[in-house]
Amino acid sequence: MRKEKKVKGLGNLYNGTMTLKRREWKGFRDTMYDYFRWLKCWGRLIKLSMQYPVQLVKCTFTYRWMSTYLTAAGFMDRHTLGLRGTELRICHRQFWIMLEESINILCVILGADRRLNGKSKKAKALSDKIILFDEMMPIQIMAGFPKLKGLAIQMIPVFLAGEMDQQANLPYIDAIENYGLPADVCPLPACEAGCAVRSDYPLLGKCLISSSMPCDGSVMTTMFQDRYFNLPSYQLSPPVRFNEPEVQAYAVKDIKQCIKFIEDQTGETFDWDAYFTVMKRYNEETDYMLKKWEINSTPYPQVCGPSLALHRMFAFQIAGSLNPAFLENDKIVYDMMMKQYEKDKAADIRPRFRAIVWSCPAHYYSNFSYWAQNCWGIKVLVDMECMLSHHFFNTEDKEASLIDLAKAYERMSMRSHTNGGYANVLDELWKQCKYFNANIVIMYGHVSCKTMAGLQGLFEDQARERGVHLIWVEHDLCDRRTVSRKEMRNKVNQYMKTVFRCEPLDESLVDYDDDLTW
Repeated sequence: MRKEKKVKGLGNLYNGTMTLKRREWKGFRDTMYDYFRWLKCWGRLIKLSMQYPVQLVKCTFTYRWMSTYLTAAGFMDRHTLGLRGTELRICHRQFWIMLEESINILCVILGADRRLNGKSKKAKALSDKIILFDEMMPIQIMAGFPKLKGLAIQMIPVFLAGEMDQQANLPYIDAIENYGLPADVCPLPACEAGCAVRSDYPLLGKCLISSSMPCDGSVMTTMFQDRYFNLPSYQLSPPVRFNEPEVQAYAVKDIKQCIKFIEDQTGETFDWDAYFTVMKRYNEETDYMLKKWEINSTPYPQVCGPSLALHRMFAFQIAGSLNPAFLENDKIVYDMMMKQYEKDKAADIRPRFRAIVWSCPAHYYSNFSYWAQNCWGIKVLVDMECMLSHHFFNTEDKEASLIDLAKAYERMSMRSHTNGGYANVLDELWKQCKYFNANIVIMYGHVSCKTMAGLQGLFEDQARERGVHLIWVEHDLCDRRTVSRKEMRNKVNQYMKTVFRCEPLDESLVDYDDDLTW
């Protein structure tokens, strides 16, 4: 059995400032490919500036989050450090399709926002075709409204900006806490509410679909959004105890009422043919996702870490199978994955450690899994937050398909395992450890989340009984001031040195300063 190749000196690229000292040298071929993708990213951003030059300048001086997107190339670089060959190419493809869709969303904002377009009739017509969604509410329901556009309104100002730059969300947290919100509320809904307090959301849309995330902070955010946008709104409320079959009748009724709400507000009629077409695409995307999991359960995993997790979350929550480019990307990635799998199998190249990530990850450290891989050889095979709804939709029977749609909403991000009873988060963990043959669980301890904290003792007791290494890594989701990236890394460093008594693959990654780095 051969271990994966080591990459040395990655920590030396950090110098305590926003940017790295230089680009990583990956060998001639991989460095040229990596540089080409870097140029392609900047090329796409330049193309955006040429599409909406006036609005883009206005946006930069109106919204503080806009400047964050100048770090897009750095965001992609951060997630490809240490990667080589097929793994590097798959990661770039997975992240590129997310970047492309984010720019599509940004184009909609630039073209329809009243602040940026004044009394433009064209912008008003576009705005009237937009249905705003809470970012935790998937937009699959819009498959039945092909003439309308679903827009996750918090995605660009808050969620993705916080993923790209660990400093981006801090002003919004401070704003809402100065407004009177207790500091122990989850930082994500706090950011979302703070963005409204600072008037940093675009002004557009015909109506708003919000979620009923079972969190006190999320309920508060919904109220702030309602006041800020001042639009007709509908709160889609999927059942929390979604494992009980009796709740599905209520869930479908709620979906139907949401469809009627959109019809009443826009004058459009739900198009079943268009809906079934998109759901067939969704089924294909889900099938490719399951194939990635299947390969990762073998001794030769391929699509791992953020390349798997962030892509799946984005494809399900934000794209909602409405963009055919995601499926085309899946086909290409699948072929690349299978070719490399056969090569690794023939050479018997296996990861040093096999791990899965459980609980909610830190937005300000989305490349944490790749750090663990480069520093300690810990291959993260799957992330709890990418294990969203992965059942197949009925694409012929209307009522049965609505049940499937309701189940998808019940198992959206931050709900699929933290709701429906402790079996979904506790028992499911051990099932996944067995399926993926993982002996390490990187257990995120979100310090502001009250849901997971009550199960900590049970996790530790049951992990001990099963011989699973449980590494607790605390974080504060969007606020890196509470728990820094360095403190998160130290939790893994201490465990690997004291329990496994092993040496790091790259000593330079054990201790370095990235407190100001994007």
